[in-house]
Amino acid sequence: MADTPPRAVTISAIAAEAGVSAPTVSRVLNGRADVAPATRERIETLLRSHGYRRRGGGQPGGRIGLLDLVFNDLDSPWAVEIIRGVEDAAHAEGTGTVVSAIHRRASSTRQWLDNLRSRASDGAILVTTDLDSALHSELEELHVPAVVVDPAGVPDLAVPTIGSTNWAGGLSATEHLTGLGHRRIGFVAGRPELWCSRARLDGYRAGLETAGLTVSDELVVQGVFDYESGFRAGRRLAALAERPTAVFAASDQMALGVYEALRREGLRVPADVSVVGFDDLPEARWSSPPLTTVRQPMADMGRLAVRTVLRLVRGEQIESPRVELATELVVRDSTAPPAQH
Repeated sequence: MADTPPRAVTISAIAAEAGVSAPTVSRVLNGRADVAPATRERIETLLRSHGYRRRGGGQPGGRIGLLDLVFNDLDSPWAVEIIRGVEDAAHAEGTGTVVSAIHRRASSTRQWLDNLRSRASDGAILVTTDLDSALHSELEELHVPAVVVDPAGVPDLAVPTIGSTNWAGGLSATEHLTGLGHRRIGFVAGRPELWCSRARLDGYRAGLETAGLTVSDELVVQGVFDYESGFRAGRRLAALAERPTAVFAASDQMALGVYEALRREGLRVPADVSVVGFDDLPEARWSSPPLTTVRQPMADMGRLAVRTVLRLVRGEQIESPRVELATELVVRDSTAPPAQH
C-alpha cells in the first residue's frame, strides 16, 4: 500500500514550534526586515525542515494576486453592497477577486475549497458564514488567512471579524418609534441562527424596556431577511385583534414586504402604521413612501475586510480581532406619530 502523504504543516504550527506568533512567521515568508536575525534564522530552519512551500503568497513587489469572497447566498441587494466595497478596495490594491456562493451546503463548501486550492488564492473573506474549526483548519493547511464579515455566530476562533453595531441599531430604531409616541410596536426578526438577527432583536427589546413598555411575544414574528417573509409577517401583524401602530423589520427587504401586506389590508404607511427597516439598501430611498431605516455601512465593511485580510497575508499585525462599524438611523417618510382615534 502506498504511503500516505504527510499532512501539510501550517503557519500556526511553525509559529508554535519556533515560540513566536503566526504574523512573525508570515513576515519572514514575506521577506520583511522587522524580524530579529536569530528569530528569522530559527523560523527559516523550521520552514526548510518541514518542507513548507508558500502558496500564491502574493506577487513580486508585495502585491497580492487574488482574494476569494464567499457568501452563503447571492440573492440579496445586501450582498451587492458588500461586493461593491470589496471590489473598490481590491482594485485599489491591484488585487483580483473571485466571488462564490456556497448556499449553506457542505458539498458546495467542499467544491469551493477545491477551487481555492487550484487557483492559489492568497486570502479569503467569508460573509455571514459560520467559520467552524474544520473549515478553519483546512484554510490554515492551505496557508490562506481569512476574515469573516457579519459572522453567523460569536466566533471563538482566532479569526478577525467585521460587523456593525446591530444592537445599537435595533435600539435606535425602537427609540425613534417610542419617541414618536408608539406603544405597540411589532418586530419582524431575521434568521434566528445569525448573530446579527439576535442582536437587532435584543436592541428592540431594550428600546421597549427603556420606554417602560412590556415585550409582547405576539408582536415578534419570525422572518428570514427576504421580501416574502416580511410580507407574511406583515399580514400576521395586521390581523391581530389589536394591531401594532408601528413595525420594525430587521431588514429593508422584509420592511418592503410589510409595506405590501399593509397595502393589501387597506392600511397606509405611515398614516395607519409606521415602518422602519434595517440596512439602507438603495431601494429604501425610492420606495413609496421612502423608508426610515438603520443604515448599515456594508460597502465600508467590505473595504475594511479587504484591508484586514491583506495585512494578514503580508504578516502584519491587526489592531483588533473584532471590529464593529457604526450604524445610523436615517429618518424618511415611513414613520410618524400614531393616529389619534
